[in-house]
Amino acid sequence: MRQRRLVAAIAAAVLGVSACGTGQGGGTAGSGYPRKPVTVTAPSEPGSGWDTTARALVQTLQKENLVDKPLPVQNRPGATGAVWLSKMVTANKGDPYQIAVTSTPIMSNSLRGLSKHSYQDVTMIAKLFSEYYTIATTPDSKYKELPDLINAIKKNPKSVPIGAAGDDRLPFSLVVMAAGGDPEKINFVNYEGGGEQTTALLNGDIDAAIAGVSELRGQLVAKKLSGLGVLKEDRLEGDLADIPTAKEQGYDVTLDNWRGVYGPPGMPKDAVKYWQDVLKKAMETKSWQKTAERNQWDTAYLQGKEMNDYLSTTNAELKKALESTGDAK
Repeated sequence: MRQRRLVAAIAAAVLGVSACGTGQGGGTAGSGYPRKPVTVTAPSEPGSGWDTTARALVQTLQKENLVDKPLPVQNRPGATGAVWLSKMVTANKGDPYQIAVTSTPIMSNSLRGLSKHSYQDVTMIAKLFSEYYTIATTPDSKYKELPDLINAIKKNPKSVPIGAAGDDRLPFSLVVMAAGGDPEKINFVNYEGGGEQTTALLNGDIDAAIAGVSELRGQLVAKKLSGLGVLKEDRLEGDLADIPTAKEQGYDVTLDNWRGVYGPPGMPKDAVKYWQDVLKKAMETKSWQKTAERNQWDTAYLQGKEMNDYLSTTNAELKKALESTGDAK
């Protein structure tokens, strides 16, 4: 069906830079940039996909001596990134010493009416990689396979609480729709990321959760969580190869989520170029490649005008997907 196929456009979501529509300013950051620490913000709780991304990125930059100034990582959770996005727009304009990681919510929050701001209000710098969503539960759960969970939701959705960050609701909703269920009746419980979801699962507060693979990977490998399905064309590799795809279980839904970096509106052009050059080099290092392989990330660095052309198209397709599940404003 079209609503399932349009998720491919979401998977093509990318971040780029241009002088129009992405908040990039004029002026310069000054010679010798950076001359002091640059703060890297993960706008979510520790253990989330953004947190994992920020810390892995900083580790690579420092290990490979690509940046000679400190890169402190801070967590600023709130409304699936919307709180920090607002801070960047209203309080950090033009500051070349603030960058943050981001992904689909910088679009979906606005489309869902949950944020006044979107990717168009800041300086988009680069897309780093994509990762896939996985649905998980605990080993002692009565839901041993994905159809067990989905059928229970179709029968009595309120009785099956599902942990999901705001942007993770869409892929789960598409799976329920593919099974003929009503996505508007899903009993979602909001969490900022995989760390909170894992705690909730282990405490029995929710029956299942959906998140990026890297957010749940540690507990899946340790067998403290069980993977019910991954929204990927083919199975994952290595120690997660035993998790079946949703597609092989009868739900023709595949979806990945990009992760990237942005700066505040009016970020000086030379600072943007600096980070583009540094991030591109980082993605090519063996340190990053090992990290990406471990977390099952598909590195696909993108930047520039070509990427901006995808933003408007992706935003439009994402809006259609959210409308199909009843989540658009």
